[in-house]
Amino acid sequence: MAFNDQQLLPAIRSMKDFDKLLNYNYRYGVFLDLHISMLKSVYEYARSEGREMFLHMDLIHGLANDEHATEYICQTIKPYGIISTRSKVIQKARQLKVQAIQRTFVIDSNALDRSIQLIQKTDPDYIELLPGVVPKVIERVSEKTGKPIIAGGLIDTPEEVEAALSAGANAITTSSHILWKHFSVNK
Repeated sequence: MAFNDQQLLPAIRSMKDFDKLLNYNYRYGVFLDLHISMLKSVYEYARSEGREMFLHMDLIHGLANDEHATEYICQTIKPYGIISTRSKVIQKARQLKVQAIQRTFVIDSNALDRSIQLIQKTDPDYIELLPGVVPKVIERVSEKTGKPIIAGGLIDTPEEVEAALSAGANAITTSSHILWKHFSVNK
């Protein structure tokens, strides 16, 4: 796993969040909720600070989250990786040799079965499993897919981070500055 030395993937919702991220030694993170007009400058800034950032394709304002937008983003912005719930986005990112994270929501047994089928179809590099506070589900998805798991959603405490990691998650996505600080060594 590319970021196996990093337990958390800070989720960035604003430039204020990104500036806070710079106070810590996280190399990898995730951009959420960006407007299309900001993408180029935000990625230039991240690269100048030595950060490798995933981009959540479903949350780009002003751009459809389909395979055509994915191709455009991968060729022009060149993010470290793409996150999406959409299978065509994941497949296009993989085709273009960009790290792909299939985001999936598991709320019941039926959703678990559908998620596993989707993962087998799209063959992502990683799976982001939400909510990430259910260790039993992390274990099952890891066992059935053989893919690295990133747990996210509703993880609020260091104990919940540790439980997800103990269950087999390789990393945790979180926008919690408290958790960023807890699991990081300042620069």
